Amino acid sequence: MSDILRQLVQDIPIPRMVTIRQKFDDSRLADPIAELHARLQAADATEHIRAGQKVAVAVGSRGISRIGELTKAVVDELKRLGAEPFLVPCMGSHGGATAEGQRDVLAHLGIDEARMGCPVRSSMEVVELDRLPNGLPVYCDRIAAEEADAIVVINRIKPHTAFRGPIESGLLKMIAIGLGKQKGAEACHQLGFKYMAENVPAMARVMIAKLPIVFGVAVVENAYDQICGVEVLGTDIMEEREMELLVEAKRRLPSLLFPELEVLVIDYIGKNISGDGADPNITGRYPTPYAHGGPDINKIVVLDLTPESKGNANGVGTADFTTSRLVAKADWPGTYANGLTSTVCAPTKQATTLATDRDAIQAAIKTSNILDYNTVRMVRIRDTLHLGEIAISESLLDEARRHPQIEILSEPYELPFDADGFLPK
Repeated sequence: MSDILRQLVQDIPIPRMVTIRQKFDDSRLADPIAELHARLQAADATEHIRAGQKVAVAVGSRGISRIGELTKAVVDELKRLGAEPFLVPCMGSHGGATAEGQRDVLAHLGIDEARMGCPVRSSMEVVELDRLPNGLPVYCDRIAAEEADAIVVINRIKPHTAFRGPIESGLLKMIAIGLGKQKGAEACHQLGFKYMAENVPAMARVMIAKLPIVFGVAVVENAYDQICGVEVLGTDIMEEREMELLVEAKRRLPSLLFPELEVLVIDYIGKNISGDGADPNITGRYPTPYAHGGPDINKIVVLDLTPESKGNANGVGTADFTTSRLVAKADWPGTYANGLTSTVCAPTKQATTLATDRDAIQAAIKTSNILDYNTVRMVRIRDTLHLGEIAISESLLDEARRHPQIEILSEPYELPFDADGFLPK
């Protein structure tokens, strides 16, 4: 069958590409770890930490810039105060919805017992804390709920990929869905993303009221995946301040500076990149009708899966084409578990699969609905977190030259496929 598919695409021309730099606001903290240490020592919230307390530090699965160092800074400060910190994976159903899988996800992010200097206590057991007026149960990780004297959460504030609201992806979502483990994530998603903007903060408020959550560390990144803000938020100001930080995060979000494309090639998708593998805020492809924005792209190709994703290929179904290499790396039961928990199953489907990178790109160009394939408007990116240096097809060169935020970095070149039809990454 692969020979038949290759015959259908083998004569499709692939354009020469040009490397460019997209320029966004690159202001950032010179030393975010030192900034975090200073804020921890100055924060009123840390006054609630007492010597001898067991403190659960809740950390998620996102590839936040310097997340290992941020986590270590929190652990060290808790130790300085005489507390006994331990880490709790805070990631809903990620890691295949298993305790060991979630421990492994943290280890891939550089967060393990040896490097952090404290235990990692991973479990999928939960306790039910209460129910919302609409009937949804509110769950929490059993260890954090029953054995911790205090709880601290760490997360990045950013736009969500499937809904819009004053609170989207940040500390409150980390509390409601991350600390809720698979059961909590499932409950929060049960009524669908249409009501997520209501249910996430509602669940988080219940958990803040019933659990010893002391403070959260909120991180904001610039368009280059660098930390431009870090704050320590007590629960008394957490919700209000997160709303303000979300506005800043949206202003900082990078983008593709070409509003209409025929083809977008993405080297890597993965859960460490985005909950949807590739951030829909960048691609314009959303898994639900409750979020919007981004470019108009006819066809999307995803070539490979990040090692940090541990086989979770959520998001591949949002693309049009992928490769046999990605499909072979996918942990399909773990990927399907993501859809069964979130109730959004289209992103966990297998996209149309071609044997190689070259075949998949040619298939996307062939189906892009243009008369002259040589004029295809095509962009190649590493992933949706890294949009500084990208590659564009020659047909976009004149437009790029006129754009004040774009710098041309190379002459046109052929994509360097190896003998087997794959691109170096």
